[in-house]
Amino acid sequence: MDSLEHLITRSIKTYYKNRLYAPIIFLLLLLVLSGVFPIWHLLIPKTYKAEDVSLYQIYNNKEVYARFDLKNLYFTGYTSKWLDNTRGYYYYTMLNSECVIVLLTPDTCEQGAPTIDEVTIKGEILYESQAARNLLTNLARDLNWNEDGILSTVSSYTISEPDATGITTQAFELFFILFAAYSIILIIVCCIFIAFPVLSIPVQKTRAYGKPSEILAEAEEELATLPQLATEDMFITEHYFIETSSYGVAIVPIDAIIWIYKYSTMHKFLWHHFSITYTLYITAGKRHYIKCPKNIKSDIDGIMDYLAEANHDILVGFSEENRLKVEEIQNDFDIIRKISGFLSKRV
Repeated sequence: MDSLEHLITRSIKTYYKNRLYAPIIFLLLLLVLSGVFPIWHLLIPKTYKAEDVSLYQIYNNKEVYARFDLKNLYFTGYTSKWLDNTRGYYYYTMLNSECVIVLLTPDTCEQGAPTIDEVTIKGEILYESQAARNLLTNLARDLNWNEDGILSTVSSYTISEPDATGITTQAFELFFILFAAYSIILIIVCCIFIAFPVLSIPVQKTRAYGKPSEILAEAEEELATLPQLATEDMFITEHYFIETSSYGVAIVPIDAIIWIYKYSTMHKFLWHHFSITYTLYITAGKRHYIKCPKNIKSDIDGIMDYLAEANHDILVGFSEENRLKVEEIQNDFDIIRKISGFLSKRV
C-alpha cells in the first residue's frame, strides 16, 4: 500500500522528467552548432560603419556575418546569376581606405542603380571568392588593365548580401529559431508539470468530469487505500480507471467510459517473431481517448471484464456496430452538420 501512496502524482513527475531529456539534448546540440558555426552572428549580426571596418579582423574573428553601413557604392556593370535569375549586382566601394567588392540584392540596389550614396545591408564576408576573382579578371580585360595590378588593388575579401539574406539562409534562421524556441518551451512546460502535477495535461483532461484537483485527490486516495484491480501499470478503484505507465498517465471516471477494446501487435525482426503485445483502447465521454500499449493479454482481459461489470453501459470489443454507436453518442459529426446546415441556408 505504501508504494501506491501518491502514485499518480509520482508517475506524472516521472513521465515529464523522462520527456525532459530530448529537448535538453536537442537544445545543447543547437548551442554546440552555434559555437562551431557563426550562427549567432547570422541571427544577431553586429553593425559596422564604413570608416571603422576591417574585414580582415572581422573574418579572422570568425564573425562571417555582420551589418554594414556603406557609402558611395559604384556599379561595376556585372551581375551574379543563378539558373537564369539575377541574384545580385556587383558594386565597389571604399571601406577604411580599402577597395572592396560588394554584391547587393536587386531590391537593395534598385536593379543596378549606377551609384548608391548610402545603404545598410546584412552581408556575408567571403575570402578570395572565385566569383569576385572572375569579376576582376573580366573587369581588367574590359578596361585593358593588368590583372595582377587590379587584384592587388582590390581587397581579397568581398561582402555578399544575397548569401546572408537568401531563401536558404532565411529558412535556416527560421527553423533554427523555431527548434530552439520549441525546445525551450517544452523544457519550461515539463518543469511546470513536474513542480505542479495538478496542472499537467493528464489531470487537466479530467476537467470534463469535474474539478481536476478534486478528482486527482479522490483518485489518489482510492488508489492508496483499496484498489479494486491492479496490474503493473493499470489500476481500477471504486470510481476510476488509472494508468501510470511510461507511455502516459490517465485518470478516467468509470461511469464516463463509453467503449473499450483491445488490439494485438506482433513484434518481429526480419522473419523471426518475438512476441505479441496488446493495447487497450478506452473511449470516454467528452471525447477523452486513452491508449494503454504493450500489455499482456491476461491483464487487458481482466481490466475489460472488470470495467464491463462495473459499468454495464460500456460497449465492449471493436466492431462496426460499436463504432457507429460511439459516433452517435459522441455526436462526432455535429459540427459538420451545423456548418453544412449554415452553408445550405446561406446558399
